[in-house]
Amino acid sequence: MSVRRSLFLHSNLRRLPYDMLRSMLAQVDPATPPHGPDGPVAALERRVASLLGTDEALFFPSGTMAQQVALRIHADRRGRRAFAAHPQCHLEVWEQQGYAVVHGLRFQPVGDRHRLMTLADLAAVAEPLAAVLWELPQRDIGGLLPEWDDLVAQTTATREHGAAIHLDGARLWEAQTYYQRPFAEIAALFDTVYVSFYKGLQGVGGAALAGDAALVAEARVWRRRLGGDVYDAWPLALTALHGLDTLLPRLPAHREHAVAIAAAINADGVARAFPDPPQTPLFHVHLPVGPDAAMRAAALLAAEGAELFGRVRSAPAPDRCSFEVSVGENAMALTPGEVVTLIHELLRRAT
Repeated sequence: MSVRRSLFLHSNLRRLPYDMLRSMLAQVDPATPPHGPDGPVAALERRVASLLGTDEALFFPSGTMAQQVALRIHADRRGRRAFAAHPQCHLEVWEQQGYAVVHGLRFQPVGDRHRLMTLADLAAVAEPLAAVLWELPQRDIGGLLPEWDDLVAQTTATREHGAAIHLDGARLWEAQTYYQRPFAEIAALFDTVYVSFYKGLQGVGGAALAGDAALVAEARVWRRRLGGDVYDAWPLALTALHGLDTLLPRLPAHREHAVAIAAAINADGVARAFPDPPQTPLFHVHLPVGPDAAMRAAALLAAEGAELFGRVRSAPAPDRCSFEVSVGENAMALTPGEVVTLIHELLRRAT
C-alpha cells in the first residue's frame, strides 16, 4: 500500500526513516558532538527553556515519563497524593494509569467529561490537591481551549489553595496560535510545563519538562530512576530542533487551513466538524456511520492511496463515530474541497 494523500498527522507519508534522517543531516554540523554542552540534546533543552521563559528544560524520551515525574515531585513536596484534571485528560485515558501504578498517585476527575473544566468545577473539589493539570488543548473533546481570562482565573485560584499548576503542553505549540501570546507568557501561568516534539513538530519522539532550576534538578534524578536517561538521545533532539526551525513558524498557517477545512465540511453538511471554528489545528469530524464501517471504508481508501485517519472514536449512538484531524504538512497538501470529497467517498463505501 502506497499512500499518496493523507489527512493523518502521523501518516508514514512524511515519516519514512530516509526522510527523517535527511532532516537530521540538514540540522547538524559535521563537527557536532553527540553529548555534552555542545551536543544536540543540550541545545534543544536551552532552546525550549528560552522559548518558555523558564530556568531550565530537561529532555525526556516520552511525555508519559515527563508528566509522571512532574506530578510525583509536586506530590512529594506537598505531602499530598491526589491531583486533579479533566476527566478525559491524557494521563487517564491513554497511559494505563501509570501515575498510580508507578508513583502511588490518585486522580481526581474534575467537571463534565464532554466540556472544558471550569472555575466552579475546581471550587467544588474539597480534597487538598498536590497539583492540577491543564491539557491545552483538550484533545479528546475536540481540541477545545479555555479562554485566556478563564485560564488565568483557574490557575490563580488553584495556586491560592496550595496546589501546583502543571501544563500538559503536548500541543502547546498549536495552542499558542489561538492565544496569540508569547510561549513564555502562557508558560508563566504554570509551575511545570511539558512539551512534545513528535506531534505538531513532527519529530521522531521525545519531550521536555520545563520549570525552575531546583525542580529540574529533582526531575533529572527521577529520569535516571525511571530509565529515561538515554545516552544517545541526539537523534531525537535533532529532529525536534528541525521541527522548531521549520514547522513551528508554520503552525499559524496550519490553524488557518484547519479552519478552512472545518468550514467546508460543515457547509457540505454530510459530516460535522467540531469545534466550529477550530481553535487550533486540531478538531474532530463526526460521521453518520458506526466505527466498524468507517474503519473498513478507510482501509479501502488507503489501499487506493488516500488516508483520512488512523483510528476512529466510538459514540453513544452505534451508528455514529468521529475521527481527529490534526492539520500538519500532510493536510496542507489537501484542499478543503478534496477533504470533503474524501469524506463523501468514505461514507459511500461505509453504507
